[in-house]
Amino acid sequence: MRFTKSIAGALLLAATATPAFAQDETEAPDAFTITGSATVVSDYRFRGFSQTNEEATIQGGFTVAHESGAYVGTWGSGIGFANGTEIDVFAGFATEVASGLTADIGATLYLYPGASNTTIIEPYFALTGTVGPATIKGMVAWAPKGQDALGDAGAFYTSATATVAIPDTPFKLKGSLGHSWSDSFLGGYDGDSKVLDYSIGAEASWKVLTFGVSYVNTNEDAPFKETFGADGAVLFTLGAAF
Repeated sequence: MRFTKSIAGALLLAATATPAFAQDETEAPDAFTITGSATVVSDYRFRGFSQTNEEATIQGGFTVAHESGAYVGTWGSGIGFANGTEIDVFAGFATEVASGLTADIGATLYLYPGASNTTIIEPYFALTGTVGPATIKGMVAWAPKGQDALGDAGAFYTSATATVAIPDTPFKLKGSLGHSWSDSFLGGYDGDSKVLDYSIGAEASWKVLTFGVSYVNTNEDAPFKETFGADGAVLFTLGAAF
């Protein structure tokens, strides 16, 4: 699931690109843009936890954005629990608040078709800035308690990601650091829980294709680390954007 197995029992954003539309020079630009992607991953990790029992799966989605900054979209993946499918629906608003700095506020609805009492809504807020070839993003997300899938438990997640483009090459270096707090059985045991996840990797792009490799891990305690697929692993992705 897109929330970790640590919550349910717990933005890798696939590469996207804005499509080019033929347009008469006298026409006003379209107020809407559509981006999308399809990706094969060797393991779907969400906040350090495998959602596919450390097996490969296919993912895909699209986003419709308005020039005002409002956007809505959906994303889906195969998973190794519930009925085998996760569908996320998200909406929000993004705007530049200073030169090179963008604020983004919205919410994600996590759906598991055919499985009861599994729907979760998670509001989020993010700031993204660019410094030379580097893009840095900080995010906070909150899954409030009282939802059927969470009961009296709630969860809070913070993360920082950095992407550095290597000039005059198709390569980028990427890294992330995240921290989960939950008053549920995060990692398989009762009580307050905190888990750190991190990754480092690189990706290369060619036309609409992007190939990525990364190492991910968490500081989850044994034996839950291996049981929930939160141990260190090298992951591979191959995506196509449209």
